[in-house]
Amino acid sequence: MADVKILVVDDEEEIRNHFSDFLRSQGFEVETADDGEVGIEKIEQDFFDVALIDLNMPKVDGMAVLEHLVQHDPDSIGIILTGYATIRNAVEAMKAGAFDYLAKPIKMDEVLLVIKRALDFRDLRRENIALKRQLKKKYKFHNFIGDSQEMHRVFRVIEKVADSDSTVLILGESGTGKELVAKAIHYHSSRREKPLIPVNCGAIPEELLESELFGHEKGAFTNAIRTRIGRFELANGGTIFLDEVAEMSPHLQVKLLRVLQEHEFERLGGARTIKCDVRILAATNKNLEEAVEKGKFREDLYYRLKVIPISLPPLRDRRVDIPLLVHHFLNGMTKAKKKGIKGISKEVVRALELYDWPGNVRELENIIERMVILSEGDYIDVGDLPEKIAAKSGNNQMIQTFVPDEGFSLSSAVNEFERQLIINALEKTGWIKNRAAKLLNMNRTTLVEKIKKQGIERRFAN
Repeated sequence: MADVKILVVDDEEEIRNHFSDFLRSQGFEVETADDGEVGIEKIEQDFFDVALIDLNMPKVDGMAVLEHLVQHDPDSIGIILTGYATIRNAVEAMKAGAFDYLAKPIKMDEVLLVIKRALDFRDLRRENIALKRQLKKKYKFHNFIGDSQEMHRVFRVIEKVADSDSTVLILGESGTGKELVAKAIHYHSSRREKPLIPVNCGAIPEELLESELFGHEKGAFTNAIRTRIGRFELANGGTIFLDEVAEMSPHLQVKLLRVLQEHEFERLGGARTIKCDVRILAATNKNLEEAVEKGKFREDLYYRLKVIPISLPPLRDRRVDIPLLVHHFLNGMTKAKKKGIKGISKEVVRALELYDWPGNVRELENIIERMVILSEGDYIDVGDLPEKIAAKSGNNQMIQTFVPDEGFSLSSAVNEFERQLIINALEKTGWIKNRAAKLLNMNRTTLVEKIKKQGIERRFAN
């Protein structure tokens, strides 16, 4: 018990010494205070696992010491001692946050028992708090990492829609985390005890997808040697996640529309109508409005799916989250691959911030895994960067994103940041100033003035 520290606060020297001698003999580390003021000073200066506090003391009484202990460190356990035990005092002490209330004269075995109970209680409370944090991390946003405004907007929508039964259409480029959104919605809903059944509509051949979704009866087609239950039946009471829903054939779009409208379907080759209680979450990286205009996707199904749309931003539009993601993936990969990587250089993180990430978060995770595996040292540095990212960072001056000890010029850093943004917008639009100005949300004349002011060289004629 040498790692358990106990404070004894009592104005009677004999009692203090008696407690401290006994507790030290049991292996505890003990400090004492001869009045309430000294007790409060010690509490402010150090951490105590348990404090034994006399209730009646001159100047500052035990209740004030207890309240200070609870406010200063809620993880500390306070036990009140008194020679004038009353029910009223006991109730007041418990309301103030005392773990227990002991009346003098106190047997040392009783004190030891209460202290052990108090420590067990604290450990259990810590475990419960840790478990709640783990559950929140696992289910609330399902390991989403992000502190950008764009991701906070996504989190707020998830919180609002999760516990409803509304259909959600998740939009975003490949690798942005659409399946993570579906999991976050399901596991934060009242259906979380029921199954979440994912179906990748683009990965299953069209002739098999109908059977996969709705099941089939024995003899429905060649090789249908037994009845098969489909994903909608498996998801009954829970949630089905239809990824790449834009790849669904017109025939299956009609059947899906019926499920959305009537909550029923028939198995392939069957005549019996099956009722289903399933929440539908769908996702696509395609522009469904364009698909509707081209006649490739049913307009009525589109609006049935788009009850609540959630658009995930590409990683290039939330670069502020890249350092958070880098360290998250680095910690995970280091443990998973059993590598002794101790850190990553700021230059590497800045290079990763400059890259456009066409594969989004998934590509970033893969790059971190590659660097962890191939790194020959215990620290990831610029030499570990893939060539395409190193080349990108080499063509762009690094933007100062931290303040060094010697300081730096803020105005110069702001001007350089503006310069790089303008060059980036011009390169994205083939140096067509009208389009670049639209990307930067400014007038063309303002952009032209800034190009001249920054001395940006004109590469192509408009």
